Amino acid sequence: MLIELCFGYPERLQRVIGHPVTWIGRLIALLDRWLNRETAGPQTRRSAGIVALLVLLEIVGVIAFVVQHALLRLPFGIVAVGLLASTLVAQRSLHRHVADVASALEKGGVTSGRAAVAHIVGRDTAGLDAAGVARAAIESLAENFSDAIVAPIFWMVIGGLPGAALYKAINTADSMIGHRTPRYAAFGWAAARLDDLVNLPASRLSALLLIAAAALSRDASAGAAWRAMRRDGARHRSPNAGYPEAAMAGALGLSLAGPRSYGGVQVDDALMGDGRREAGAADIRRALALYRIADAIVIALLAVATILLIARA
Repeated sequence: MLIELCFGYPERLQRVIGHPVTWIGRLIALLDRWLNRETAGPQTRRSAGIVALLVLLEIVGVIAFVVQHALLRLPFGIVAVGLLASTLVAQRSLHRHVADVASALEKGGVTSGRAAVAHIVGRDTAGLDAAGVARAAIESLAENFSDAIVAPIFWMVIGGLPGAALYKAINTADSMIGHRTPRYAAFGWAAARLDDLVNLPASRLSALLLIAAAALSRDASAGAAWRAMRRDGARHRSPNAGYPEAAMAGALGLSLAGPRSYGGVQVDDALMGDGRREAGAADIRRALALYRIADAIVIALLAVATILLIARA
């Protein structure tokens, strides 16, 4: 986490060899082309999606296990494993992308804000006003705190590099094929359901971390965050996203989620939090401050756990 926080993933390296997540994405796209036949019936396509997911997990899991095993046999191999593992979390890039939305709103107004937030959300952004842009950025920050940081670290603690790599494979598959569209409603069913399952512990933990961060912040309410999570977390259309979003909304005194448009289709989701709907760049920066505290708590907890394990050994 410290490696990724300080250095991120070098853009030059990404241009030359890509990123582990893009490698996984290419494999998913290949399996999609091979197995997702539009002429097949729904049950056949659902079975094909299960096969595709199993093949993906076997390939990613075996490669990650072999690489970790080989590196740990080398002197200072744990450092090499740490470097690889740092590519599977996204503290630095998440902060940058969300901060870019705040800067765009401040400097270029709603038009620039829409362009910036379109890079981090899947909803339609053309009709968003400034408050809608700000809410979208804050919702994305809360949800991705779970998906891009807490969840991969959770599975890394449990299963090492293979655990985190398998999580990223499932999460990437859900983002690519786990949609309720004619092409993926059946084929992506397994990916979507498994992603819901593996994100369940991290989403609740992320909400608790945001509540703890609010307790350490002068500009947020831990009590309101706890009440919003308890009341609204399970009302979200996603079984997981509502928990960190509700905690973030309550902490900042906002009301997030609600009606949104995806691909021209209106989605009437429940509101997270009972605060104001009007939000702006200043609220995005408040959310980022809360995120930094929550992320620091994760690093501190891992550091304490590591020290205790070393002392016990």
